[in-house]
Amino acid sequence: MNERRPSVRLAIGNSSDIVTARQAARELSAHLGFGKAHQTRLATAVSELTRNVIQYAGAGSCLIEDLSDPGERMIRITIEDHGPGIPDLTLALQDGFSTSGGLGAGLPGVRRLVDSFHISSNPGLTRIVIAIRKPV
Repeated sequence: MNERRPSVRLAIGNSSDIVTARQAARELSAHLGFGKAHQTRLATAVSELTRNVIQYAGAGSCLIEDLSDPGERMIRITIEDHGPGIPDLTLALQDGFSTSGGLGAGLPGVRRLVDSFHISSNPGLTRIVIAIRKPV
């Protein structure tokens, strides 16, 4: 296996940052040999999460990490913001729930797109960690 790619931390503050984060995730997944479907799923998840950062918190960060090892290819992405937090995570993770008038597919949709999903949220810090995996 090639050496791990270095981690990339991106500031998220405007719509062009969404595109940058999406492209960085897609490029790493392509480099690691993930198929087009996995690349698209990851890019879509990153787009949704970074869009949420801008919409609800104004700014945040996206950390993209190659955690591959000899037996598995793995990309972990951590999205953080220092906004107001999500008042009711259980409700926010239900299909159809929306505070913005949208379809309410955001967080539940992201959870379905990736292999692992973890969220913690309090006023001042929301952190979402997602990952995709592929056996070597």
